[in-house]
Amino acid sequence: MSAARPLSVAFAVTGAVALLSFALPPEWQSTGVGLCLVGATYLLVLRRDAEHIRHHGLGLGGLFEPVPLEPRRLAAALWCALRWALACAAIFFPPFWLGFVLWWNPSRAFHWPPPPDADLVLTQLLGIAVPEEMFYRGYVQTALDDAFPSWRFQLFGATIGAGVILGSLIFACGHFATHAHPARLTVFFPSLVFGWLRARTGGVGASVFFHAACNLYSAYITDGYYPHH
Repeated sequence: MSAARPLSVAFAVTGAVALLSFALPPEWQSTGVGLCLVGATYLLVLRRDAEHIRHHGLGLGGLFEPVPLEPRRLAAALWCALRWALACAAIFFPPFWLGFVLWWNPSRAFHWPPPPDADLVLTQLLGIAVPEEMFYRGYVQTALDDAFPSWRFQLFGATIGAGVILGSLIFACGHFATHAHPARLTVFFPSLVFGWLRARTGGVGASVFFHAACNLYSAYITDGYYPHH
């Protein structure tokens, strides 16, 4: 498989997402971007057979496969995803907080904000993390790994391919395109963890949960130091 197709598709969809973020009213931006990414993933992967869907890590315990749902399989996939996401949160969240303080040097002490409400959690999970992980870790990472089959190395139990690096670069470029601030490029680094989770677990469930958790955690810390930012 040539890399030209997945790269061109990835940049085309990322460009379309960037245009939507400028064209749509603020209250519709996340919905429009999410629908664009899910629609692209459907056309590229989800309308195919179960084997193709699983190959791209999008089976999610059978949720998106054209097969009858099995509650036990679905519950096992959910528990696996949550377990890996919680483990990564325990590892990465404390140093992220320290890095936030060292980088931004807040002028006031941290004040504990109220926890995020259910609407915000669902928005981050279903409106942002699910569409982005389905496309970038499901289609893009898998397709680029397939295009570079000899480019592989082992990292903490996961087989890492070109898709993790290239997909994270495209992911970061997409965030920069929607808001041209250098800080937007830093999503490259958590994207590497999302990609590792995809490779380690064989699916995107863990990266979905960890992605949403990262967004909520970052917003929570920011609100604690800079309320009503």
